[in-house]
Amino acid sequence: MVWAISGCFTGIQWSTRQTHSFLNRSHKPIKCDQRTTFSLSDHHKLIRNSENLHIRNCKLSFKRSLQVPVTLQDGYNSNPDDDNNLKSFQDFLYKNLNAFYRFSRPHTVIGTIIGITSVSLLPVETLADLSPTFFMGLFKALVPSILMNIYVVGLNQLFDVEIDKVNKPDLPLASGDFTKETGMKIVSTFLLMSLAMGIMFQSPPLFLALLISFLLGSVYSVELPFLRWKRHAFLAASCILIVRAIVVQLAFFVHIKKYVLRKPVVITRSLVFATAFMCFFSAVIALFKDIPDVDGDRDFGIQSFSVSLGQERVFWLCVKMLLMAYGAAVMVGASSTFLPSKLVTMLGHCALASFLWIRARSVDLSSKTSITSFYMFIWKLFYAEYLLIPFVR
Repeated sequence: MVWAISGCFTGIQWSTRQTHSFLNRSHKPIKCDQRTTFSLSDHHKLIRNSENLHIRNCKLSFKRSLQVPVTLQDGYNSNPDDDNNLKSFQDFLYKNLNAFYRFSRPHTVIGTIIGITSVSLLPVETLADLSPTFFMGLFKALVPSILMNIYVVGLNQLFDVEIDKVNKPDLPLASGDFTKETGMKIVSTFLLMSLAMGIMFQSPPLFLALLISFLLGSVYSVELPFLRWKRHAFLAASCILIVRAIVVQLAFFVHIKKYVLRKPVVITRSLVFATAFMCFFSAVIALFKDIPDVDGDRDFGIQSFSVSLGQERVFWLCVKMLLMAYGAAVMVGASSTFLPSKLVTMLGHCALASFLWIRARSVDLSSKTSITSFYMFIWKLFYAEYLLIPFVR
């Protein structure tokens, strides 16, 4: 301990215990060389103040020692640049996933999933048929079909960029969220994956369905001599009808019946109904999808029925065709000998027909938004129909 008092420097270094011992034994004044006198009680106060100051300095040093940089687990210091990079990556990922979602035309993908699942249930006769083998066969049908679906709708967007800038400016190629090169890579990859799976799964009807979808989807969109069938209303409707109404019903029914359940193929009442009903429904979708796109189709020489006949006539033609189909479905349900099937089929189709009529009367044909909304409502009726088809027995 070093004391420096009033110019007097005394170089005495004691421990704290020695200092207290000395203070307790003596109360006499101490004199410096310059005859500065102070009592031991003053020394005691001074020592206490020095000790308190030392303690405060120790606490401050300890607190400062705790202030260390925060590090990440990988050893790098966290800084604003890392946070900005992470946020930029998240924004980039979200933007591209959202663009792919729009590129895939999800309402068509949902239609494919529900349609194939519904048709795959038609060969099921007992609960024992709903085995792991059945679900694996359904999975093998769904995955390549979804990939092929995205190939078809993606290819159409690649050849319709300028038209979509007028009709569907929110699609990723038309809006610039995807480049053509990106779109080509997606459709090429998905096409190869779909066909490869069709070959690997060793189911001829499954591969045939994929092959027909590829061929008709290509001739519908590709801009080559004798192709680009979407320019002609009848050929365009035929492409959609063949795939959605005939190929989906027959190919996947046989796939499940013969190559999954290993049973002989027998044409059933439900299969005939599904094929006939979906012929009507697919024709309606083929006609109706062009109603909101009249402006772009007319500008680019696409002779759809909506361009040739007018939006209003095609609109009410589609509504009447669906009402006729629902009426026929009610009659089929009434002829069933199985009471639950009869009730579900009749009441279900009556309800759908009522919803259709009520909604159709509220559509504003001068509003593209209203027409597009009704078109998406048609797709919801499409999904609902596939929920009813398995009950037709």
